[in-house]
Amino acid sequence: MTGSGSLVMATRRSQLALAQSRAFAAELATRSGVKITELHVVTTGDRVQDRPLSEVGGKGLFVKEIEEALIEHRADFAVHSIKDVPAQLAPGLRIACIPRRADPRDVLVSSAGLPLRELPAGSKVGTSSLRRAVLLRRLRPDLDFVPLRGNVDTRLRKVREGQVQAAVLAKAGLDRLGLSDVVTEILDPVSCVPAVGQGALGIECRDDDPRTASLLGELHDPATAIAVAAERGVLIQLEGNCKLPIAAHAVRAEDGRMVLRAMLARADGTELRIEQRERAWPGDEREAEEFGRGVGGLLRG
Repeated sequence: MTGSGSLVMATRRSQLALAQSRAFAAELATRSGVKITELHVVTTGDRVQDRPLSEVGGKGLFVKEIEEALIEHRADFAVHSIKDVPAQLAPGLRIACIPRRADPRDVLVSSAGLPLRELPAGSKVGTSSLRRAVLLRRLRPDLDFVPLRGNVDTRLRKVREGQVQAAVLAKAGLDRLGLSDVVTEILDPVSCVPAVGQGALGIECRDDDPRTASLLGELHDPATAIAVAAERGVLIQLEGNCKLPIAAHAVRAEDGRMVLRAMLARADGTELRIEQRERAWPGDEREAEEFGRGVGGLLRG
């Protein structure tokens, strides 16, 4: 149990998870004055590194054990990449804060410094994401998209060593690790639609802990939360998990309207469908989620 002037933060122990969790914790400590200690949790997604995520199981592979730490009162709050958070949280838990979003786009890192369009036919491109493979294969069907698991350093090392000629990663992760200089190309989010919630964090705590929820709420960014709610609405409508390529990206247009672009395909990449709809910027997260559900329904047909 934690003291009145301290909180325990549950986080995965990968370099990226620690970087983003510690950055949030530092801002929270500065804002609230509380002392924050870390509880490192190894998740199923961390343990299983020899298979693509789509073969391991449903969504929540990086979340389940962390939620157990919250439920068992071993931690007060948890920092997740919200793209890892399933549509339904464990009973008794809530997302109390979604901070301002980092860049949601995907990037290409290639050993020869070549952009996607210039990679030689047959080049191996590594990615841990079925979504990325499906979308990029549509642009370059002559490339060999292969599974690439491991932390960011491991993936970059495999590019350097020539095990793959290029890899696709999230820009937000590289930025948070101070590795922006390795990026060869930032991929257009229109053609390579980002994952639901990519670049955003979700800070989770117990429903019965209003004190912690209130402290976390000081760092909540309403605009990010509304955009993420629309994207997660697509996911909820499609009952999405890691076995289906699903993407959704909501942005505020110059005229203030919300533009939501979403994608769905079969697990084998066939029957790929993309829908884009827009509306007045939603007044709250519930309204945004309903909009996302509607776009998800269009994808399902």
